[in-house]
Amino acid sequence: MTKLVAWLAAALLAPMAAWAQPADWQKTWDQTLAAARKEGKVVIIGSPDPVMRNEIIPAFQKRYGISVEYIATGSSGQASGRIRTERQSGIFSVDVFLSGLGTTVNVFYPEKMIDPLKPLLILPEVTDGSKWKRGKPWFIDPEEQYILMLFANVDSHFYINTEYVKPDEIRAAKDFLSPKWTGKMSTEDPTSSGTGANTAGHILRELGPEFTKKLYIDQKPGISRERRQLTDWLARGTYPICLTCRTDDIRQLIKEGFKIQEIFELSDLKNRLNSSPFILSYANKAPHPNAARVFINWLAGKEALEIYSRGYESPTLRNDVDESFLDPNTVPRPGAAYTDNTEFKWIAKERVEAANDVRALLKSP
Repeated sequence: MTKLVAWLAAALLAPMAAWAQPADWQKTWDQTLAAARKEGKVVIIGSPDPVMRNEIIPAFQKRYGISVEYIATGSSGQASGRIRTERQSGIFSVDVFLSGLGTTVNVFYPEKMIDPLKPLLILPEVTDGSKWKRGKPWFIDPEEQYILMLFANVDSHFYINTEYVKPDEIRAAKDFLSPKWTGKMSTEDPTSSGTGANTAGHILRELGPEFTKKLYIDQKPGISRERRQLTDWLARGTYPICLTCRTDDIRQLIKEGFKIQEIFELSDLKNRLNSSPFILSYANKAPHPNAARVFINWLAGKEALEIYSRGYESPTLRNDVDESFLDPNTVPRPGAAYTDNTEFKWIAKERVEAANDVRALLKSP
């Protein structure tokens, strides 16, 4: 039984399990907080995220009097490259990683750049399983110690510019193969690493090689490795269907008045679950271990995740966070069938295999 099925079963059939909480948690917390204030700051590396910079960091600093040094990188891959370079010189500058699943699972974890995070959890609102949708804080690594997942979103299938495409014109994935849409779709390069390959791998494993080849070859999609170009193509109607545009880019287009719509329902293709906007992990040899511990406990709590959920419009794994403002299509429904793209084995092995299968398929005669 997969972790996803186990979660759904627990949500429907069993009460939430409680995590045994030491009676002296308050003493431990007070000592950690005092030591953190002496350290003075916590160093975090993540994406250039306005919610983090404008809302999360100010709220944390105001509450605890601990400063935050936030290192923004363009991608998780750039973050891992920086960390590797520093460590080769014996430098350990970062305390907390807010990174993508691929980098966390395939770089930080196997290269032992992270230490167990679970023992750092102190606050009852974080350790109490009844506060979490899956019955406990959700660690996706085999040991359930290192990689903490805080968000679970339902991925949309694609985006359309409704000035050129009507929502009811594509009700199933097979509709993409209509001659009407030849040369009208765009995607990140399905033969390179990243979102393009992940989407193509999902289509391949769900709909098979014949469909995949027709979609990516016969339908002549516009292909780019630049996410901004894909967004621009969609907005201008150059390619009014985008298979891999990013939600945060699309939200900006919608604010600017472009008639863009996110499509969640296809009758013959399951939705995927993702962990956007980040996965939480704790750097080994952290220079500010107590400040890191305070930040990790606060970030996993109700206050921080509600701020983040509202700012990023992303559902969390906590069950005490208000979700009334979210698009209900993005919130996983208990009992619904999803392809779980957050599973460790998918990220560590099967996703790479699927990407290789896509490359071989699309390069074959």
